[in-house]
This record gives sequence, C-alpha cells and structure tokens, in this order.
Amino acid sequence: MSDLATPLIAWYRETARDLPWRDPDFGAWGILVSEFMLQQTPVARVIPRLEAWLERWPTPAALAKASPGAAVEQWANLGYPRRALWLHRAAVQIAEQHGGVVPRDVDSLLALTGVGDYTARAVAVFAYGDRHPVVDTNTRRVLARSLDGQSQPGPPSPNDLAAMAEVLPRDEEPAAVFNAAAMELGAVVCTARAAKCESCPIAHICAWRNAGYPDTGDRRRRQAAYAGSDRQARGAVLQHLRAASSHESAIETVAAMWPDALQRDRAIDSLIADGLAEASDGMLRLPR
Repeated sequence: MSDLATPLIAWYRETARDLPWRDPDFGAWGILVSEFMLQQTPVARVIPRLEAWLERWPTPAALAKASPGAAVEQWANLGYPRRALWLHRAAVQIAEQHGGVVPRDVDSLLALTGVGDYTARAVAVFAYGDRHPVVDTNTRRVLARSLDGQSQPGPPSPNDLAAMAEVLPRDEEPAAVFNAAAMELGAVVCTARAAKCESCPIAHICAWRNAGYPDTGDRRRRQAAYAGSDRQARGAVLQHLRAASSHESAIETVAAMWPDALQRDRAIDSLIADGLAEASDGMLRLPR
C-alpha cells in the first residue's frame, strides 16, 4: 500500500465517527440519499432528515410513486432544494430502468439525474465495495497538503481522480476504507481553517507540514452571503408553501411576505423555472 494508506486506514478504524451511512447494512438507496443530502450541508443537519426520509420512502420505488412536491416538502430546510427534485427524478429512473435497484456500475449511476463523479463513485464504493477513487472537498485538501505541499487545493479538476487513484490500495476492501479515511481526515483533522496536525496519523509524511506550512494561496470559490440574498428569498417562499394548507398559497399572499418586491419576484420566477413551484389561477404551489 502507499505510504499514506497504512497509517490512515489504521487511524480510521480506531477513530471513525459512528455515522448511519457507515453501517454495513445501510444499503445502496440509503447511501445514495445520504450523498444527495450531504452536498454542501453539515452532517448534523443531514442525519435527522435522512432518517425521516428513509422512513417515509425506504426504497426508490416508494419515492417514485410520490409527487415531486412531496419530495420538496420533505427536504425541509436542508438547502439547495433542487437536490430534492433531482433525487425524485433519480428514483423514477431507478424504478423504471433498473427494476427499483440502485445500479452498481459508475456509468449507470452517472446517467441518473443529479449524480456526478463523486456521488457515482461513492455509491459504487461504499454501497457495493467496488474499487474506485472517491474525491470530495475534504479528500482534495488532504491530498493537496500531504502530497503537493499546498495549503489549500486548487479548483476541482479531472486530475483529482487520477491523484487519488495513484495512492489507492489495490484491493477493494482497503481501497474503500482508504477513501472513507481520507474524507474523514479532511472533515475532522485536516480542516480548511485549522489543521490539527498533532492528531494527524500522516503528519510525519505531510509535505505541507514538512515545508513549514507555507501559504500557497487559496483559489477556492467563495459563496455569496446568504442573508439578504436571492437564495434567502427563495427559501422563504418555499418555506411558506411547505407550511401552507395543501402546499399552495395565493400569489398575492406570497407577495406580501418579502419586503423587496423585485427580489421576491425573481425568487418566484426562478422557483418556477427550476420546477420547484407551479403557478396557475392566481395560486403558487409545490409541484404535483
């Protein structure tokens, strides 16, 4: 195995957080749902929503039978609600094209709505035990620091998968553990703001640490502030529809709930364009 793999796997086996999707019996559907929810969302917010989602829709077929609006309503405050629509569409595809079983091969997973390089490989590895490099933001940071001596990773690139593949153990089981371990290290030890090198199992071979922690710049894309943004206006409109009877409300009622009329109208128009809301006969509603 690579120099990184042996100590990192040993550390992970001893210290890994007890998260529901790490249960060996969690299943491919649960892992797919968790990966959708975990995109740009903290673990603590995901866990209760994930449990509620899987209790309501324990299989892709169960979700496929529900309306898109039900998925948006159940998504609640997880943010980026288009993910709920994408997950619903993916469930329909799984039910119609794969006999209700989440596919195993990466190409079939990539063909599902809302599934990209990371999610497809995460499902193939963590649900089915196949050998693929799995690269998220945390993994990219670990590789950038330990291998390249960079304080922060550059923008996402196809080269990220190749870099992870070079250090991935050859056998499937340790490869899966190493994928999870690299993400875990970036999430709890090798964090973006404050690396806890005293707790790091690979500190002794980390190129960034051995170079004296140079500041090599940060080219990560910055997200605009949420407060006062169009995203907040969209969220307020969706929250109103989720809470409304039958998940619909008169447009004039919606119009009165946000102080900036232009921003409110942009929010409503963008929700309709994204398929997150429907308008007819003076009413705004979640999609049916």
